[in-house]
Amino acid sequence: MKEGSDFNLIDLLANNDVTALEEAQKSYGDSWRSRGGVGAFMMLARKWDRIENQVTKEGYDIFKTIHNDPSSSGILDDIRDLRRYLLLVEGHVTNNWSEEHNND
Repeated sequence: MKEGSDFNLIDLLANNDVTALEEAQKSYGDSWRSRGGVGAFMMLARKWDRIENQVTKEGYDIFKTIHNDPSSSGILDDIRDLRRYLLLVEGHVTNNWSEEHNND
């Protein structure tokens, strides 16, 4: 096993997330936040629930769960979706915070 994290790969994943979010924006717009903060939280919770449901079968070993189902529609898809939704939430909050504080 390699020591440390592959930040070049992580950078690639993050850039792929941005590309995927830009594509999704064309079809879905800002539907992820259309029901406000509670709705956005529930969307995150549903993704987490899906991940949790899958890992419980393997004693919460996420690496084993991924190894057993590396398909593009399995747990990795849920992990990608959660990560992307988290980016949307952080981006939205950070942007609004900046706008609020720059108008003082």
